[in-house]
Amino acid sequence: MLLGEFQHNLDPKGRMAIPAKFRDKLTAGAIITRGIDNCLFVFANNEWEALAAKLIALPLAQANSRAFTRLMMAGASDVELDAQGRILIPDYLRKYAGLKKEVVVAGLYNRIEIWDEAAWSTYKTKTESSSEAIAEQLGELGI
Repeated sequence: MLLGEFQHNLDPKGRMAIPAKFRDKLTAGAIITRGIDNCLFVFANNEWEALAAKLIALPLAQANSRAFTRLMMAGASDVELDAQGRILIPDYLRKYAGLKKEVVVAGLYNRIEIWDEAAWSTYKTKTESSSEAIAEQLGELGI
């Protein structure tokens, strides 16, 4: 289980330390890809395989299915933890997410999200101010 919010820095080569409490979940390897809301998603290999199976089962004839599958699959890259617990984030993914030096690593149960710190702060403030409306909508879904 991946939970929590951590602030980290990218080094000049684009490497970022994975929080220590997440590392054991990624020792067998991981996949990093474009996420939603201009962040990056990091999945342990087993979680990625489950998601990939769902993505490739989407109807090929539907434009939204093709677009979402392309977003996730074409942007994906294997990552491995180095001896210091860091991953190298490919340049094209750093650009996609607008990552500068300061980043936020958020654990969301089955994935990690990596955000530019300023973008995360803006997103979090907006979401927190809408939390009552969001809760009501989720209540209508039975959550």
